[in-house]
Amino acid sequence: MTELATEQRQYVAAKDATAFVEAVLVRNGVTAENAAIVARCLVAADLRGVDTHGMNRIPSYMERIRQGVLDGLATPKVTQITPVVSQVDAQNGFGFLAADAGMAAAIEAAKTYGIGMASIRHSNHFGMSAWIVQKAIDANMMSLVFTNSSPALPPWGGKEKLLGVSPIACGAPGKDHAFILDMAPSVAARGKIYKAKRRGEKIPLDWALDKDGNPTDDPAAALDGGVMLPMGGPKGSGLAIMMDVFSGVLSGSAYAGHVTGPYDPSKPSDAGHFLVAVKPDLFMSLDAFRERMQYLYDRTVGAEKATGVDRIYFPGELEQLEQERREKSGIPLVQAEIDALNAESQKVGAPPLVVKGSV
Repeated sequence: MTELATEQRQYVAAKDATAFVEAVLVRNGVTAENAAIVARCLVAADLRGVDTHGMNRIPSYMERIRQGVLDGLATPKVTQITPVVSQVDAQNGFGFLAADAGMAAAIEAAKTYGIGMASIRHSNHFGMSAWIVQKAIDANMMSLVFTNSSPALPPWGGKEKLLGVSPIACGAPGKDHAFILDMAPSVAARGKIYKAKRRGEKIPLDWALDKDGNPTDDPAAALDGGVMLPMGGPKGSGLAIMMDVFSGVLSGSAYAGHVTGPYDPSKPSDAGHFLVAVKPDLFMSLDAFRERMQYLYDRTVGAEKATGVDRIYFPGELEQLEQERREKSGIPLVQAEIDALNAESQKVGAPPLVVKGSV
């Protein structure tokens, strides 16, 4: 397996990607309103360069609908537990819908009470966590976004899959640069290994072990009985357990290795999520908060650079720059990905994906 050459990439405009995803979802029974939310979130990931959580997820989501383990017709049910706490039952529908409703409820509570929290149960994969953080930032809110996920990591000192590669995300509005941290507790996100397998690429040797416990650069070997490696050893393992506590144990969803992955169409996922919105102007004006965030940004990116480093980036800045590029050039895909997406559109009689060609 070798890295694919840049010229093999083809490009899709964001508006065309959004229209394609919406059409496929609607033809699979999803309401137009819900399809618009899912499409927006998936394409947001593609634009930020998080291709592992973008429209390439559509085939696996549609297979789960066809197998009856994801309810494409479900709409989340929101229950107010206290003035600042909401419970969202995703009712085995798209995690995007449940997370969108949960963060909306948390934001509304925070506007009045300074903080809002939503616990989400019986959910599914909600893609890139950063889109939920961005929803809070757009409402001038700080946020925490947790989720649990299917087993991929061993607990520190173990060798069996038990913990999820569950991202921890948080964010805050700034003056010119928002703060968005979205990271997995593993050395690399599991979606990157699926992406490498899909594209016929190798992975770095420090990402995963094969079924015999040996480092591997073969994504298929990593996924077939292998395990991913936690970042920072016991620290990454501890973060993965924390995600399970706040997202799975607290919500009443699956936990302790019992969440079903988005590529497994055998049974419902039953994932849990935990969302918090915080009003940043509780102790000072919003303008003062933004000025302090700008100072933090300036100090961070202006720090003395190590040898060989050209630029220091603030968390979320690389993805924002990538979004600006892709909004102009389009979203890059390889032919195999285009074929897989068009196979889904053909199944339901939706129009094929509009491709701009190489740039």
